[in-house]
Amino acid sequence: MIVDATPRLKRIVAEVWKPLLGLFVWDCIVTVTYFLLPFKAPSLPLTLFGSALALFLGFRDNSAYQRWWEGRILWGAMINASRNLARGARNFLPDPEAHDLKRTIVLRQIAYVNALRCQLRKHPRDEIVLKFLSQGEASPSLARVNTANGILDGTGRRIDEARRRGWIDTIQQTSLESVLIDIANAQGGMERIKNTPLPNQYRFFPNFFTKLFCVLLPIGLVETLGFATPIGSTIAGLMFLAVLQIGDDLVDPFADTIHDVPLNAMCRTIEIDLLESIGDTPPQPLTPEKGVLW
Repeated sequence: MIVDATPRLKRIVAEVWKPLLGLFVWDCIVTVTYFLLPFKAPSLPLTLFGSALALFLGFRDNSAYQRWWEGRILWGAMINASRNLARGARNFLPDPEAHDLKRTIVLRQIAYVNALRCQLRKHPRDEIVLKFLSQGEASPSLARVNTANGILDGTGRRIDEARRRGWIDTIQQTSLESVLIDIANAQGGMERIKNTPLPNQYRFFPNFFTKLFCVLLPIGLVETLGFATPIGSTIAGLMFLAVLQIGDDLVDPFADTIHDVPLNAMCRTIEIDLLESIGDTPPQPLTPEKGVLW
């Protein structure tokens, strides 16, 4: 996630220079052709086209931003649920004999959020899981297709083990299980966003009509702007291409790009809070790198 108040020029140029260069070359071709082989530029209703296109792109960007914001809300709920789970394990398991089990539940939750982060970003998850769990603890979950869900299932079994040993009662078990349900619901929402793209109409038609508008733009402006057509048309086209790109950047909040939800930082926040809850020394919070928080 970009946290700079003002976008860096280098980053902007890196994202738009290819379509911008192509647009500028086309504008120059139209302008040179107009003066070498004079033609009557058609009277195109560019204002009407541009207004309709801007409205269409606005709907698309709003839909993309809603997906991005929902992803951020779900991860905020995950942070809160992780804290609740750790607090419940600490307060419901004060017995010295339950110390190892309490610690296991907390470490499993840290491993869980990191495994979920890797699943959403399609990264390998073995190494990050084994960072917090032993091979014996991690193997059953790593063998499953949905590793994060496997870790969560194992946490539920350990809570049931605490109840069978008499360390917690059924009411406390129900309380902890309700937190696991909140965690599972948040994961399901994230997987829904990740696995359900925008409808094809929202992806194909905005791209097609934006590029068509940029092709027609210099033809409709060349009589009015003359030699200034490449500059004027390119700047106007850039505005529409930028709005189109915004939708592409936000549509997948877990894509592991500079525009996505900062999963690394939020997993580190959970790790810090949960380790502190069991008295361990936590790592330092993540800080932005070159204006980007990962």
